[in-house]
Formats: sequence, structure tokens, C-alpha cells
Amino acid sequence: MKKERSFILAGTIALITLSPVLFILVSGFQADHEIWAHLRQYVLPDLLKNTAVLVAGVIFTTALLGISLAWLTSFYEFPGRRWFERLLLLPLAIPAYVMAFIYTGLLDFSGPVQTFFRGHLPALAPVFPEIRSAWGVVMVISLAIFPYVFLMASSGFRSMGRSMIEASQSLNAGRMFTLFHVTIPMARPWIFGGLILVFMETLADFGAVSVFNYDTFTTGVYKAWYGFFSINSASQLAGILVVIVLAVFLAESYFRRKQQFFNTGHHRSMPRTRLGRKQALCAAGYCTLVLCLAFVVPVVQLMAWTVESFGVEMGSHYLGLLANTFALGGMGTGFTMIVAVILAYAGRTARDMKTGMAAKLSLSGYALPGTVLAVGMINVISRADNALVASLGFAGFDITSGLLKGSLFLLPLCYMIRFLTAGYNPVQSNMTRLTPSMDEAARLMKVKGLGLLTKVHLPLIRRGIITGSILVLVEIIKEMPVTLMLRPFGWDTLAVKIFELTSEGEWERAALPALTLVAAGMIPIVFLSLVRKDGN
Repeated sequence: MKKERSFILAGTIALITLSPVLFILVSGFQADHEIWAHLRQYVLPDLLKNTAVLVAGVIFTTALLGISLAWLTSFYEFPGRRWFERLLLLPLAIPAYVMAFIYTGLLDFSGPVQTFFRGHLPALAPVFPEIRSAWGVVMVISLAIFPYVFLMASSGFRSMGRSMIEASQSLNAGRMFTLFHVTIPMARPWIFGGLILVFMETLADFGAVSVFNYDTFTTGVYKAWYGFFSINSASQLAGILVVIVLAVFLAESYFRRKQQFFNTGHHRSMPRTRLGRKQALCAAGYCTLVLCLAFVVPVVQLMAWTVESFGVEMGSHYLGLLANTFALGGMGTGFTMIVAVILAYAGRTARDMKTGMAAKLSLSGYALPGTVLAVGMINVISRADNALVASLGFAGFDITSGLLKGSLFLLPLCYMIRFLTAGYNPVQSNMTRLTPSMDEAARLMKVKGLGLLTKVHLPLIRRGIITGSILVLVEIIKEMPVTLMLRPFGWDTLAVKIFELTSEGEWERAALPALTLVAAGMIPIVFLSLVRKDGN
């Protein structure tokens, strides 16, 4: 009976999480034919091309940066290595759309960099590349998310034993040969996992591509909704994106199942090779250059712009943005963590395949781009509203408009679907440490049912709940497309304000809310850097 109740709980959460995708796929068949014909002929080819170029460019660039930096810090000793292992995670604190408007403001034709070239180096000014282009958006997104590959590749490199590396060195293989033929192939599962995260983040990006006016599927969905006022056409574009995401996940699962990696012999960590003076300076210089481009320059520029606009932006309006941001963040975090605890508890209680499958399906919302989730939820809530109004009308209540659409209920629900993974993983990892003997001891003291969860389990997993809450809160306050498309009237947040100001080219005024988001984003990054093992 307990297993059935657990499966019902997990299945209900999975159904709620999957409902936007199901309604998108259904609504796609109801598109307005004239609008869809226009989109298919004039818009869809460019969306496919731009999205493919963006994804390929970002994957290549992040792989180059992440693997090279992980290789240097994992296998070689040079000045500042320990600091770089931690500091190179900091770019994750800067949302891609913030990175985008910073570099657009710096490198645009009227920005300080090109102005300097025209004034002091006029011969080089004509060859300065245009930042509002494919290479520009690839650069800024890559600088924002390459730490995913760096973190995963570092974990893979540190987990490797010495036997394979020593065998390669015994055959007089050089560093580059060993890297490409031994080290990277052995760490491929970790690297591939980081690149999957990069792929999902790039495909889901809305803010950065909007700053560059670079149309991809996420902006196409937004424009189909707000430009053509056609939710069905937006659903059809979103359906194509959903199919792409599902295909990638199925391919990733298939290849991961086929791959097998073994490390025979005793596992001994590989001692780092101390580099010579010139090589050490080159390694430290390379790490410093990437860190400066990805974190130091953006933060310094934000601070400079904030000083210029502080007197204008800091006031009751800004405090209202803060209040709205953290109010929505608090509601979304609370709802998400309640669902995460319920899901983890259901999985622990049942321990069967169908409940485990339902739990995995419940976490699939993290793969949905924000614009796709917003379109799907509008479909779901519209139908729920119609059913609710019809039911109340049948009961004698005179209600003519929907109760759910445009309400504050919608955003916390979307946040839960989008970020349940971030809250569930820490809770579930702590839940697995609870032994059956703890439950048996509690039952002997007549503590069972809901009391077992509240009096025994929750205190023991509180660290997982706190960690999950921090991760979810930071993700919510940085989230932009869902909040932009579904917020109630007047509920502007920091992220929405940044979008509005950057759409008008007001880089300086967007700096204060952006700096606030960066400061909030540094909380989990600092926490992660503190708990990482140094690997010495």
C-alpha cells in the first residue's frame, strides 16, 4: 500500500512536469495555417541555421577552454594553480544575458574599445570585428558557461589512475599525444556530461541572443507569441525545439549505455608535473587571460557603470524590483523544495522501477527552455481555467474570466518544473544516507507516517534541503524568459528590468540590477569551490 501511494505521488508530480510538453505537442497541430506558412517559408530556415551555428560554436569553444584549463590545473604545477582551480568557476555567477550586454556595450561601434581604436590606432579600426554577429554571441555564451566543461573534465582527470598515463609515457609519447589519445578518451564520460549541460544551456538561452538580435528558436517562440499573437504558432515552433531536446537526450542515453570504461590496477593519483619557468608563465598567463575575460572585466565594467548610474537607479523603484525578485524567489523555492522532499521520500519508500521512472520523468523540466515552458504552461493553465470557470458556473457562481492565468500561482509552478532537479539532487543524496534501521528505531518509539518524515527524516536531511534551497533560489532570481512572459502586471524583477533596459541600449542603467544578480550567483559558486577537494 505504501508503494502504491508513493507511486501515485511520484506519478502526479511527473504528470504536472510533463504537461507543458504534452500540450505543446497537441497545440502544434492547431497552428494558424497562414501564419505557419509564413514562418515555415521565411523564418524557420534561419532559425534552424542560426541555432545550429550557435550550438556548434559554443560546444567547440567551451570544449577548447574547459578541457585545456582542466588539463593544465589537473596535471601540471605552476604559480597560482590552486587559486585558478577555484576562481575559474566564478564565471558561472554571471548570467549569459548579463555577459552579453557587458561585451556589447564595451565592443560595439560606439563603445569605449572601438572609440579608442578609432582615436589612437585608426589603421586597425576598420578590421575590428563586428560584435553583433554569430562569433560575438558564441564568445559571450562560451565565456559564461565553459566552467561546466572545466568542472566535469577536472573531475574526470582527477579520477584517473596512473597506469594508462605511465604506459603512454613509457613509450616515449609526448604530452599532446598522451592528451588526445589517452587522457581525453579516458575522461570522455565526464567531458560528455559537461558538454550536454553546455548544449542545454545554449539551446535554452533567450537573453543573450536577444541582446545580439540573433534569432534562434527561443526568440522565434517569443516573437511568434508576441509578434503574431498566435499561441498555436508559438507552440508549433516550441514543439520542434522539444523534439530536438528529446532526440539529444535519447542519443545521449543510448551512447552512455553502450560505453564501458575500466581502470585496471591500483588507483593512484597522478602527481602533477612541475613546469619550467617559461611554460609555467605561459600556463599561468593563459588561465589569467581566460579568468579576466570571463569574470574580472565584466565585474569591473559593471561596477564602473553602477557608479555612474547609482544615483538614478537606486531608489524606491529598485527596492521594489528587489522585493518582487525575492518574493517570487521565496515562493518558488518553498514550493520547489516541498515537491523535492515529497519526491525523494516517495522514491525512498517505494524503491521500485515504476516509481523511480516517475521520479526521473519529474526532473525532465530542467531540459525545457524557458520560452518553451512558458508557452506550454499557458496552454495548460488556459484549459484548466476554462474547466474551472465552467465548473463554478455550473455550481451557480457568475465568473466570466479565468482565475489562474495571470496570477501569482503560475510562476512558482513554472519555477518548480524548471528547477526541481536543482532542489531534488541534494535532498535525494542526503536521503539515501538514511538507513532502514533508523526507520525501525523510530517505529519502535511509535513514530511513523507523517511524523516519521517531520520528526526524523527532515532534521537529518536539513543540509540537503538548505543546499537545494540556495541553488533553487539563485536559479529563480536569475531566470528571465519565464518571468518575462508570465509575470502578473506590475511584477517586474531584476532580470526583467535588465531585459527591458538592454533592449533600449541602456547599458549603464542595467548595471546595478545585473551586479546584484552576479553577487547572488556567487553564493553557490563560492560554496562549491569550498567543498571541492583540492586534489593534491
